[in-house]
Amino acid sequence: MSGSTPFKMRLVHLDLKGAPPKVSYLSEIFPLFRALGANGLLIEYEDMFPYEGPLRLLRAKYAYSPSEIKEILHLAGLNELEVIPLVQTFGHMEFVLKHAAFAHLREVGPFPCTLNPHEAESLALVGAMIDQVLELHPGAQRLHVGCDEVYYLGEGEASRRWLQQEHNSTEKLCLSHMRAVASHVRARRPGVTPLVWDDMLRDLPEDQLAASGVPQLVEPVLWDYTADLDVRGKVLLMQKYRRCGFLRLWAASAFKGATGPSQALPPMEHHLRNHAQWLQVAGSGPTDSLQGIILTGWQRYDHFSVLCELLPAGVPSLAACLQLLLRGGFDEDVKAKMENLLGISGLEITDPVREGAGSFPGRSILALVTQVSLHLRSSVDMLLEGNRYVTGWFSPYHRQRKLIHPVMVQHIQPAALSLLAQWSTLVQELEAALQLAFYPDAVEEWLEENVHPSLQQLQALLQDLSEAAAPQPPPTGPRGDAAQDP
Repeated sequence: MSGSTPFKMRLVHLDLKGAPPKVSYLSEIFPLFRALGANGLLIEYEDMFPYEGPLRLLRAKYAYSPSEIKEILHLAGLNELEVIPLVQTFGHMEFVLKHAAFAHLREVGPFPCTLNPHEAESLALVGAMIDQVLELHPGAQRLHVGCDEVYYLGEGEASRRWLQQEHNSTEKLCLSHMRAVASHVRARRPGVTPLVWDDMLRDLPEDQLAASGVPQLVEPVLWDYTADLDVRGKVLLMQKYRRCGFLRLWAASAFKGATGPSQALPPMEHHLRNHAQWLQVAGSGPTDSLQGIILTGWQRYDHFSVLCELLPAGVPSLAACLQLLLRGGFDEDVKAKMENLLGISGLEITDPVREGAGSFPGRSILALVTQVSLHLRSSVDMLLEGNRYVTGWFSPYHRQRKLIHPVMVQHIQPAALSLLAQWSTLVQELEAALQLAFYPDAVEEWLEENVHPSLQQLQALLQDLSEAAAPQPPPTGPRGDAAQDP
């Protein structure tokens, strides 16, 4: 493997709209990011930014304070990680437009995802958000302004009226708002370059894109998280963007958060293939055709979706992907280097990391999440659906009627109690580990989504068993007939 990489910038994406890490955990993980080969961070604050004034209501309950933002930037600087903040300014505006105070700025009334670009107040809103973020990032060289997945654009009443006018189109509307946002950034901080996700630009006619003024204002980030990425298609798209006047382009891959909204463990093989394909894309164009690559690590698919893989669970995947980018591939030597950095031995990219493996920050979270994800639900299902005594003598019919043969309690209760005790102990360990890295709301959400349903099934079984075994009125058989002595 060669020791060079076509990506001079390698940024780790921190998606803070779900399970944002405590600053104390970031202080532990930033040195590892650097050791693994990252030299930058894309921080998508969303509602974790300490907005002030009329924007204060955007703050999450545990939003970072201004002093914590400064500490994050200080920690990044110590580890030579350039910080690029990300502020959504068009699509994915749920964290703003869900609030009644801003609901009138939705493109489509019932849906809080997309900003109405016709309202002057809309640009004033995102301008104020940008200004506050830049104020707390005085050294920023770049600012990502989002602009991806602008759903329902053109479907609002104001847009429908505007589109009836000659020469107007949704493409023109999209470019106009992008240009306005980027112009605001450039005017407010001339030294800061705006970045945008590229999906709203991909299918635009070349002449329209070239004439829009947008290529002179922003740098697009081409994103694709698939394992079978179309290398030739990406090269052609890069060529199109260059013809339109974009001077610099970026790539975006994924190390987690891209294979299912409720995924708990990243499929490492998928993510390695994604990065290998991006290496091919970079190698198929001119030298330095891509400024860098953003390794995205999505934590939610949108503001209202469930949590996907927690950051500690994604560390081995991130490590493998960064090492692949640095070394030009992933052979046994690269694998050994990664294992050494993480304190893991015998890593298999097609299987979850072994329990208890690793010496990296958050390793206990990964080990316990792996246990829960692979075994909790299946072990409870096995008892409820695979145990002959439960299915044969304590079915839902029996449970509803508090009906059981007394001897069957001895066959069911010990197994259920043992399983509940086993998982309760492990979950206590997991909760303690999660509390070290995350805020209480994230801990609560992850446990409620991934643990409590199975434990509640066990607890309900034991409760029903206890009630059925208690002294009852004269028993009836399944047909409701009073039991008769022979």
